[in-house]
Amino acid sequence: MHLCYIAFMRQTGSKSPKRSKGYVIGRSGFAKISAIEGIRTTATMEADFRDFERQGLSADQRRKVISRKYGKVR
Repeated sequence: MHLCYIAFMRQTGSKSPKRSKGYVIGRSGFAKISAIEGIRTTATMEADFRDFERQGLSADQRRKVISRKYGKVR
């Protein structure tokens, strides 16, 4: 049995395109999802989120600030 491969033919199943590791829903989307789950953000939390955006904090920096402020001490 002889197989023929033409250079311009695509191989199926070789490599899938790389996908992002996450999805950003935004503040309004997060609020809607949280409301369904019975979670409400306080005025203080919303002020914190506005400050994060104003300061241009990265996701990692935001997590650290939130963890320090609202996290449980172990």
